[in-house]
Amino acid sequence: MRNTPQEILGVDIGGTNIKIGRVVQGVVVEHRKIPVNRNDLEHVTLDNLYVGLKALMTDSIEAIGIGVPAVVDAEKGIVYDVQNIPSWTEVSLKKLVEEKFNVPVHINNDANCFAIGESKYGKAKQYSNAIALSLGTGMGMGIIIDTKLYNGVMCGAGEIGMLPYLDNVLEHYTGSFFFEREFKRSALELYQKALENDVEALNAFEQYGKHLAEAIKIILFMFAPEIIILGGSISKAYQFFEDSMLIGLQSFPYKKQIENLKIQTSDLADSPILGAAALCL
Repeated sequence: MRNTPQEILGVDIGGTNIKIGRVVQGVVVEHRKIPVNRNDLEHVTLDNLYVGLKALMTDSIEAIGIGVPAVVDAEKGIVYDVQNIPSWTEVSLKKLVEEKFNVPVHINNDANCFAIGESKYGKAKQYSNAIALSLGTGMGMGIIIDTKLYNGVMCGAGEIGMLPYLDNVLEHYTGSFFFEREFKRSALELYQKALENDVEALNAFEQYGKHLAEAIKIILFMFAPEIIILGGSISKAYQFFEDSMLIGLQSFPYKKQIENLKIQTSDLADSPILGAAALCL
């Protein structure tokens, strides 16, 4: 096998689907999507995963990368307490998939996959130190230091969404929880209304930007990255919270750091799949 795999299967285990892509030299050339039923037993979901992998497996596949929304022992390839699959409390996923398909398997959590994908293929490619923020149901964070993914113990580094903030934790103000609690509508509904210049929707995203600025200030104090890449469903509404976020950042005490910081949204197609595949590089 070559030192750098040229053909990889990338897997994103999400809330409603398992998405699998065959990645050839950094391009997803074929897809499969398998529905996830959160009430299925462990072996049922595993069997569904195997079916999807088998459909895309070729003699040229050299490795499989899997991103999971969970606590992960990346070295042993064990996933714990997968958020969207309650039956997956402790699954030796690396061992099981390697035995089934006889290729190396690499596993990490989904936010880290997003970060490594951006570092290898996306807007963070030209930077040594980057942060990737996934803004969706909650807020996930992946950390790139000196071009390498920083996992921490059990891939637990970067969980700033769980830091205390106001009356709750940060991700209750920087994820979709915020819109549902404060405005009784989903982020998607408010985004669609914002496109129509709805006043309440525009106000919702203005407030959101202020809270996100507080999260970014914490990131700046901790990591001082060159670039922060925003991804996840809420990042599509960036035009509506960019201004209030940037205004919120003006109170950061180190002005030169703010001047040199770049904040951009991801435009990486198939980002979760490419990120999972990038674990194998």
